[in-house]
Formats: sequence, C-alpha cells, structure tokens
Amino acid sequence: MAKLTIGFGVLLILLGIIGFVSTGSTHFTALIPSAFGLLLVLFGALAKTEDAKKRMLWMHIAVTVGLLGFLFTIPGLIDVVRMARGIPVKRPAAAEEQAVMWVVCGIFVSLCVRSFINARRSRLA
Repeated sequence: MAKLTIGFGVLLILLGIIGFVSTGSTHFTALIPSAFGLLLVLFGALAKTEDAKKRMLWMHIAVTVGLLGFLFTIPGLIDVVRMARGIPVKRPAAAEEQAVMWVVCGIFVSLCVRSFINARRSRLA
C-alpha cells in the first residue's frame, strides 16, 4: 500500500500543477491538491518500513489525509453537477479540479479501507 499511496500522491501533485498552469499560474489555490499529494508521498515513503506498527501508523495517517481531501472537495463536485445542468458557477476550473480530486481521493480511500480489512482478516485467521 505504501507504493500505491506514493502513486496517488504523485497523481494529486500533477493535478495541482496542471490546474495551476491551466488557470494562468495566477491562482495559487489550484495547488491545494499538490499539498495533499505531497503529504501522501511523504506518508507513503514513511510507510515503506519493515516495522508493521510504524507502517500501520503511517498508512492510517495517509488514509486520513485522503479522507479529508475527499470530504473537502464535495462542494466542487456539487458545482460540477450544477455546471452539467447549465447553472453557472463562480469558478468552473476550480470546481472541475475539485471534482477530479474527489474521485482520486475517493478511490484511494476505498483501496486503503479494503486493504485494512484484508489485513485484519489475515491477522485473525
């Protein structure tokens, strides 16, 4: 899971950079996904250890970051739905970036939860 966490972190970093560049490099808030991505890369790297307790700790912190990213981007997802219905929104580029981050973080959290459940089952078996 550590490598997967790093991969999702890199994906979020790229999303932030692409969002920043596509908005004319003037809106620094477009880099927010990159901040979440840097945290995931950091915690994923720290989780690459042989110590099971430390690995578990860093992966739980990483999934918490992913969950926060998932929850904080719900307003952007709502704006994308509004845009799809023809309702204008204030910042369409931000809404699209948040919707993509919502999807990426949602997939990451889902994979982590599935992995945690499988790890618990294997420990109990």
